[in-house]
Amino acid sequence: MRRSPLAIGAFLLAAASLVLPTGADAPGFSFFAAPALLFAASALALFASASTSSLVALLILVHAAAFYLIRLLGSFAMSPPAIGYWCMVITAWLLAWLAVQRLAELRPQSAIVQRTVNLALPVLFGAWLLILWEIVVRGFGVPSILLPPPSMIAARIAASVPTLWADFQQTFLKAAIAGYAIGCGSGFLAAIVVDRVPFLRKGLLPIGNLVAALPVVGIAPIMVMWFGSYWESKAAVVVIMTFFPMLVNTVAGLAASGAMERDLMRTYGSTYGQTLLKLRLPAAMPFIFNALKINSTLALIGAIVAEFFGSPIVGMGFRISAEVGRMNVDMVWAEIFVAALAGSLSYGLITLVERAVTFWHPSYRT
Repeated sequence: MRRSPLAIGAFLLAAASLVLPTGADAPGFSFFAAPALLFAASALALFASASTSSLVALLILVHAAAFYLIRLLGSFAMSPPAIGYWCMVITAWLLAWLAVQRLAELRPQSAIVQRTVNLALPVLFGAWLLILWEIVVRGFGVPSILLPPPSMIAARIAASVPTLWADFQQTFLKAAIAGYAIGCGSGFLAAIVVDRVPFLRKGLLPIGNLVAALPVVGIAPIMVMWFGSYWESKAAVVVIMTFFPMLVNTVAGLAASGAMERDLMRTYGSTYGQTLLKLRLPAAMPFIFNALKINSTLALIGAIVAEFFGSPIVGMGFRISAEVGRMNVDMVWAEIFVAALAGSLSYGLITLVERAVTFWHPSYRT
């Protein structure tokens, strides 16, 4: 059986961590549990077969070791972690990398199991980013004002749920959603008109590219002066940011249908509307959904940035600006987490709708 370089490196580091000093201030069960678990996990990865049962055991061992490694951080009050501790950290990271790599190589027969594996991969990858973030920040004593650990951010989120919810409602549910709907809807309708009127294609699209390149920090103050400091001005910024991506992508999508198919429709005596609805719009759906996904992130970014230039005392952008001035960096990261979660969920929802609508597209064929 071919030995993985990751498993070999993890085994050597795990063996070294059994004898090297950790730098902990006091002995305890966890000091011995972490290196023992890592040594067992690395031996399993190196000598056991690459079966599903050994993969499950490897995942359990490496995450149990990660739990003890984080527990160990509380024992470095008087002195920083020594080389043995960092050997354990690197060992755990290598084993987690190997486990995720083997998980990605699985080809289960069941579609449900395959979907579960596909979901587990990004979850495990994200979890280990947080684990390494926690260990490195606390292990090296990074000041929380520069980069707080995830545990500190989680505690702030738990203590500030009402504030975060009010900011989320103001920024996402009002400004971002309203601007997204208006911008994407008007961009789609404008694309139909542009496709129908040739001179608009030559005159409007270059202007659209120019407006799309305008910086949001220049547009936002103007919109605040025009529409006031409440959510309507932020929605206006979002409309400007989302209108032209939808316009350009829809126009490109309407031109994606083949000339042979359009000639066939004309041969059958189809009108412009029939050709549009039955041929050109279905062919343009991948382009339209591409614009919808791009705009789902642009809308939230535009709404947050616009709140820096005038806002009532609520909103994600307002909160970030205010808390940075107060040096409450954990609250800033809490708002960033909420924004990232909302943007990811909206992107994923649009992707699910896209798969249902464009199931015929070659990219979704198995």
